[in-house]
Amino acid sequence: MDWYMGNFIRPLSDRVSYIASDDTWIEGSAIQQLNTTAALPDMTYVVGMPDLHPGRGYPIGAAFFSVNRFYPALVGNDIGCGMSLWQTGIDAKRLQLDKLEKKVQGMGDFAKPEWLAERLAPDMLQHEFAGSLGSIGGGNHFAELQQLDQIYHHDITDQLGLDKHNLLLLVHSGSRGLGQAILRRHVDQFNHGGLTENSADADVYMTEHNQALHFAELNRQLIAQRLLDQIKTDGQCLIDINHNLVEPCQISGLKGWLHRKGATPSNRGAVIIPGSRGDYSYLVMPIASEHSLYSLAHGAGRKWMRSECKSRLSSRFTPLQLKRTTMGGRVICQDRQLIYEEAPEAYKSISSVIDSLVGAKLIVVLARLKPVLTYKTSGGKSE
Repeated sequence: MDWYMGNFIRPLSDRVSYIASDDTWIEGSAIQQLNTTAALPDMTYVVGMPDLHPGRGYPIGAAFFSVNRFYPALVGNDIGCGMSLWQTGIDAKRLQLDKLEKKVQGMGDFAKPEWLAERLAPDMLQHEFAGSLGSIGGGNHFAELQQLDQIYHHDITDQLGLDKHNLLLLVHSGSRGLGQAILRRHVDQFNHGGLTENSADADVYMTEHNQALHFAELNRQLIAQRLLDQIKTDGQCLIDINHNLVEPCQISGLKGWLHRKGATPSNRGAVIIPGSRGDYSYLVMPIASEHSLYSLAHGAGRKWMRSECKSRLSSRFTPLQLKRTTMGGRVICQDRQLIYEEAPEAYKSISSVIDSLVGAKLIVVLARLKPVLTYKTSGGKSE
C-alpha cells in the first residue's frame, strides 16, 4: 500500500503507519508494539490511530490486516466492545443536575433478574452470562448523559435524529465475561497463534465471536434502557457500533482479515468519538479510506498506565473532587481505585485526536458534545 504521506499519516515502513499530529501523545512502547504485531506471520498492514497506546502485548487503538489467517488475541477479551448513542427525552434547559445524579446513583451496577426476564428471549435468559446483561463493567466503560454543545452540520445531525434541545446518552461497554471466556478457551488451546482461515477451529471461533458481538450490542441496549427507566424518560438509539472485532475485508486487492482493537469502523456511517469524562465527545462522519484500514480512533486513548494513576493524583485530588469535572459535569464512581485510573488527566486530549483525523482527511466533524453526568459504578448490586 502506498501510504498517504502528508503530515498526519506517518509511515514506519511499507506495511506499518500511524496517524498523529505533532501534538499527539504517542508512547514509544506503543510504536514498538505496532512493529511487533506487524511481524506476525501473514500480517500485511498495521495502522495505529491517534489514540494508540500500549496494551498487554498488543497495542490498543489500532487496526491490523492479515491474509490466510486471523488472530483472536488481537481482538482481545472484550469482543464487541463499542459505543451506542441514544437520543433522550430530557430537556437540557430544565435539567436539575442534583436530582438527576441522585436518580442515576440509585440504578445499581446490575439489573434485577425480574427486570431482565421481562426483556430477554427465553434462550438468552438461559445464557451462561445472562446475569451480566445490562451491566457496564469496569475499566473505561461508562454510560454518560451529554449535551449538544456545538453543531457544525445541522442537515446531517437532523437526518440522524439529534434534537439539540434534549440530552443524549452515550453507552460504552462490551460482551462482559462472555468475551473473556471465548478468548481464554482460544489461548488455552492455541496460545497466541493465529487460526488458518476456513479451518474448523477458525469457524468455531468466528461463530463464538459473532455471538459475542450480538451479546455486546444487546448489553448496550439494556444498559441504556435501565438508565432511561431509572430517570423516567424514553430514548431512541441513533448509532451502535463495535470497535473490538475481526471481519473479512479486502485491502489493496487482497482478501483477508481486518482486526480492530479499540478502533472504530469508518465504513458504517456516523460514529461518536468520546473524550475522557472531563472532556468533549465528537460526533463525526467518517471518510472511508484504505490508508486507515477503514478505521478511526475510538476515544482519547490513555496517557498513563492504570497502575501509576493513583500515586500521581492522590496528593492533588480526593475521590470526591474527582466526582466533579472542570466542565461542570458529575461522575458516579464508588470504586476509589477506578476513579483515579479513569481521571481525565490519565487520558490524551481529545482535540489532538480529532485534529489528527481531520488533518488526515478521515473525518468531517458534525457536532461536539459536553459531558453532563457520567455513570461508572455505584457500588450497588441491583437497581
